[in-house]
Amino acid sequence: MSPESRRSAGILLVILPTVIFGGVSILNFLINPTSGYMNNPLRQDLWRAGHAHAGVFLVLSLIALRYVDETALSSGVKHFVRWAIPAAAILLPVAFFLSVLSPTATEPNGLIYLAYVGAIVLAAGLITLGFGLIRRPRSE
Repeated sequence: MSPESRRSAGILLVILPTVIFGGVSILNFLINPTSGYMNNPLRQDLWRAGHAHAGVFLVLSLIALRYVDETALSSGVKHFVRWAIPAAAILLPVAFFLSVLSPTATEPNGLIYLAYVGAIVLAAGLITLGFGLIRRPRSE
């Protein structure tokens, strides 16, 4: 693993406990009847989705780092791939959480469109990584 990928992995592992904190926060909302969290199904669904996407994409980011150095990509493109997936792990949850920040929200606000940006960044990073792996000459 290259020093850049190792550093990226270290940063992601330090950030991952924030997802744990988010899960504990949602659990506290669920078990505290005065939180009002259970009164808004839209907010429940989007916050649950935000939490799940953050965790899954951070783990996917760590897996992708094991492959990025195996690609036939330039260093700049490798840098993009290293950070595209973690960027999606931020953009999608931010869209889900902040689009229904108000406990009385009945529909998401305009920040929900950040989810599309995150999805595009994620797809670009994954497709780039995939093509980089496919293009790499076979070494036995």
